Amino acid sequence: MATTTATASRQPILVFGEIFKLTYDTFCAHKVRVSLTSLGMVIGTASLILVVTIGMTGKQYVLNQIQSIGANMIDAEYQGGGEDTTPDRLTVDDMYAVLQRVSGVVAASPVVPLDERIPIGYGKEREVRVLGVLPEYRSVRNLVVVSGRFFDAEDEQARNKVGVIQQKLAEQLYGSVEKAVGKVVKLSGLPFTIIGTFRERVDTFGQSEVTDNSMVIPYSVSRYFTNTPYVQQLYFSAADPSMVVPVTEQIHEVIRSRHRPESNYVVQNLTALLSVADRTANALTLVLFLIAAVTLLVGGIGIMNIMLTSVTSRIHEIGIRKAIGATNAEIRFQFLSEAVLISLIGGLGGVVIGLALPFSVRFLTDYRIPISGLSAIVAIVVSALVGILFGTVPAARAAKMDPVESLRYE
Repeated sequence: MATTTATASRQPILVFGEIFKLTYDTFCAHKVRVSLTSLGMVIGTASLILVVTIGMTGKQYVLNQIQSIGANMIDAEYQGGGEDTTPDRLTVDDMYAVLQRVSGVVAASPVVPLDERIPIGYGKEREVRVLGVLPEYRSVRNLVVVSGRFFDAEDEQARNKVGVIQQKLAEQLYGSVEKAVGKVVKLSGLPFTIIGTFRERVDTFGQSEVTDNSMVIPYSVSRYFTNTPYVQQLYFSAADPSMVVPVTEQIHEVIRSRHRPESNYVVQNLTALLSVADRTANALTLVLFLIAAVTLLVGGIGIMNIMLTSVTSRIHEIGIRKAIGATNAEIRFQFLSEAVLISLIGGLGGVVIGLALPFSVRFLTDYRIPISGLSAIVAIVVSALVGILFGTVPAARAAKMDPVESLRYE
């Protein structure tokens, strides 16, 4: 009785072992056919992983570019309003009112644009866009100081005639950013010492107040060039990205409460742009994913085609196996396991290639491409499902064959 039980418990193991041995022998006898069939799955699986990688990389790049402009930044600007009325522009007092009444704002700066010309020798002049700002402008706008330094609160309070010029302007005037530091330029006859050079962290292609010909000076000094207290823009920085939306609404309310009801002010942030970029990147990833899925589908059809051919060429073998006692389930499992193993072999090869390419970029460059381990797991699971899906029909056809007719087949 004990022997019978032990034999029964070992029987499934023996069956599985025999089936996998037959599968291995079949693969060894048809190496080229199996390799070519797996190649389709290699390409499909590698495409699946690379699509996810490309989608994640593109999404990260776009979001980083936008965040580099200033994810916490809020911009307020006068848009007009009311006919036959004097402009109700923003003033620096509006900025200080916001700082007092909105707790989520940690930094702010006005922007006063001035168009000036500076002498560059031999009777020539160069147009520059002078921006009067506070020292906090650097952090709010996320600027990069290339050489020298940015002016500080002491320069602002002492009304020091100093300035920071855009990197491209420094290179055009003095040949390099290092040589620009210490030079003196005259604005409306007043000498200004260049104490540093700067650039935007992300090139906005002239779509912001900063241009290639920009020079930034302390706000207190910019008042020498204008007789009005008006400013063109007010920049604010929220304490945290999650606070940007409510802080934007609060700033708008404070500004409107200080001006005429018919005046229009635009208070905006980059949250909407971040959301659009995120949705666009996800949509692009989905499209690329569908393309990779088509590649996997083609690979699966190749597996089914090869397995159907294999069933036809092995009819005599199927008849012999059924004659010596193999059940329909065992025949079905044999051919299904061959299809799944072909698919998994291709899937594993595709995973290796799909992960190796991003890793090689990491080693060859300083850029860190995001790699999703989940995509590798999904690729393996999808490969197995493709093998099962497209191996079922050939396996079922093999299992339904009549053993007598199979033995007669030549």
